[in-house]
Amino acid sequence: MTNQASHINVCICTYKRSDFLKRLLKDLRHQETGGRFTYSIVICDNDHLRSAEPLVAEFAATSSIAVKYCVEPQQSIALARNRAVQNTTGDYVAFIDDDEFPERNWLQALFLACEKYRVDGVLGPVKPAFGDGVPGWIVKGRFYDRECHETGLVLAPGQTRTGNVLLKANVLRDINPPFRPEFRAGEDVDFFRRAIEQGRVFTWCNEAVVYEVVPPSRWTRMHLLKKALLRGACAALRPTVGVLNITLSIIAVLAYGLALPFVVLLGQHRFMDLMIRLCHHLGKLLALLGVNPIAEPYVAG
Repeated sequence: MTNQASHINVCICTYKRSDFLKRLLKDLRHQETGGRFTYSIVICDNDHLRSAEPLVAEFAATSSIAVKYCVEPQQSIALARNRAVQNTTGDYVAFIDDDEFPERNWLQALFLACEKYRVDGVLGPVKPAFGDGVPGWIVKGRFYDRECHETGLVLAPGQTRTGNVLLKANVLRDINPPFRPEFRAGEDVDFFRRAIEQGRVFTWCNEAVVYEVVPPSRWTRMHLLKKALLRGACAALRPTVGVLNITLSIIAVLAYGLALPFVVLLGQHRFMDLMIRLCHHLGKLLALLGVNPIAEPYVAG
């Protein structure tokens, strides 16, 4: 199949975030393709009340980009991703989160990198977009900065995520299910781990940039700590968790707890960085004891 015939399905999972989704859809209208591929959009609404449907219908009525709308009634980011994948038909599948928005060359940069490096998928950077009034300790602590790499770097499982990625469609179709619902977070890292174990190769493209909107609701200490607890709990599901890993987490909880009174003197950003690390390990240990540290099915951002 020629490059011109290649088709990309851009998958978006959404849950009651119409303002964010509206901005994303607006920016997806104007993606540069260079005539190398075509693309369409698949939106999976994770709200059983179908709250995103009117917005999607309005966009579809005025857009030259084809849009497919589907619903996953059970609230689960993993199930929503799987439902979106089930509604794809293209040669490639891209994922972007509903609270993100891309640069105009986003898809083309991912596609060209995938062709150039002859890999199974390409990931790119997600940069934070704060509004006015963000607390200084949030920015100074870099809590919403994501790790970036040199273009062309082959990625390990721990360097992967689905907030900005292009995958060959057969990668997703060869793993059943692609995203395991027992993971309430980290389902994307688990997917990449299994794919890499099958011999799949993923690389980085630093030029394929998207931005994540970080609203005031995420500028709180409680939000950051809840997210850390959830990530820790999901880390307990990984097959690499063993006696050594558990022992290190116990030591970390004790050591970080003892260090907190002293670290607070270095500033709120240092204190919160240590608290997040502590909560990650604590969440893992609680999950291994059968205790669910977070009641919500999903903690955004």
